[in-house]
Amino acid sequence: MNKNPNRENLKPFKKGQDERRNLKGAPHKLPELDALLSKVLGEEKDGITAGEVILKALRAKAAKGDVRAAEVLLDRAYGKAKQTMDVSVSKKNLPEWLNDTDESQ
Repeated sequence: MNKNPNRENLKPFKKGQDERRNLKGAPHKLPELDALLSKVLGEEKDGITAGEVILKALRAKAAKGDVRAAEVLLDRAYGKAKQTMDVSVSKKNLPEWLNDTDESQ
């Protein structure tokens, strides 16, 4: 008997056609969304674009101590900080069902 009940559900892909494969790729975003966003954010009112108004509001919130507003501004300006992980795994640290190499069951 297999010690991991989830292992029974695992099936390799079939060569050729397999209903689980996504041959069409990721769905495309709306093509007009970019144009719509640039139009809306580029609209001027009193000589200031909507994008500038949003950025100034975020800056004001960040200056008052809103950490989320500061995070949004910094992430957009400089990119998100990369998170690194140091992972080391040895066979003795794995659960028993992963160490099991007998697949005939």
